[in-house]
Amino acid sequence: MVGKAVARVPRPGCGAPRGAAVGGTEGSSLVRHLEHSLPGAGVRLAADRWVGDHADGRGVVVLLHGGGQTRHSWRRTGIRLAEAGWVSYAIDLRGHGDSDWHSGGDYSVAALVEDLRKVLVHIRQENPGLPVALVGASMGGKISLIAAGEDTSVAQALVLVDIAVRVEVSGGRRVREFMQSAPDGFASLEEASARIAAYNPHRPRPSSVDGLRKNLRLRGDRWYWHWDPALMRSTDGDDDRPVSPQIYERAKRAAQRITCPVLLVRGQLSDVVSDEGVAEMRELIPHSQVIDVREVGHMVAGDDNDVFTASLIDYLDSSLSARGSSPDISKGTTT
Repeated sequence: MVGKAVARVPRPGCGAPRGAAVGGTEGSSLVRHLEHSLPGAGVRLAADRWVGDHADGRGVVVLLHGGGQTRHSWRRTGIRLAEAGWVSYAIDLRGHGDSDWHSGGDYSVAALVEDLRKVLVHIRQENPGLPVALVGASMGGKISLIAAGEDTSVAQALVLVDIAVRVEVSGGRRVREFMQSAPDGFASLEEASARIAAYNPHRPRPSSVDGLRKNLRLRGDRWYWHWDPALMRSTDGDDDRPVSPQIYERAKRAAQRITCPVLLVRGQLSDVVSDEGVAEMRELIPHSQVIDVREVGHMVAGDDNDVFTASLIDYLDSSLSARGSSPDISKGTTT
């Protein structure tokens, strides 16, 4: 799937597993956490794995972040899933967080999908016989959808977080412009925090900026975003067309082949997934369910993480283990 040979460009923290699983490190004596790396298509991908002491074989949940994010955005969700009996993984996509940067700057959708396929082979080997659910936000959802449709055996459930086959140009452009907005970095974490607040004005600002240390890297006397700048030179889109017609058609074909349960969680204030995009998803995947979460935008999981996670667990219980109820978000509507 990857168009050219790749060479590994190691990033800090993306090496061998860091020791054994440790109980209680995530604030709960019931959850064990392991930080390690997984093999992608010629790159190594940093990952977190959480499993509860009383995991009952419900299944595996693979959490994939959006463009410009890291696996750390899923930390609370991963812990909650493990407490509920699921094995959860959160992965840094190539060029993000602690994962390798690709030496040739290949951040195409084809490369990302191939990374996911390689990762899923490894995860299934670690968790034989367990069903796998893919949960992807934005870009992570796009590659999950394509992977699940092109090989219907890779996932037994799919949750798309504010992403659909159709992406609105205005919303996609806004994301891309944010990622391009600070090529020279920031003088301080506070300056970066202000930039994020301007991008997400409806989202409450955290009381401390220390959390940004996971998203920024200090080089010299300036802070830079964690991602490889070559991400912005991807051939899959541009400023006027964030998703190319080829990727749109590929995602559309994949969606039509999906047989597993599918849930689309959309932020009511989203400028990425429109009503037209939802209608198209219903046509392509007639058995899909849709939830609109009120008062949040594109960053649904981050905007209301606890509510989102509770709904996710309910949906997975209902879809895979048949022991839960239908999804219910107190601030949203299900259709």
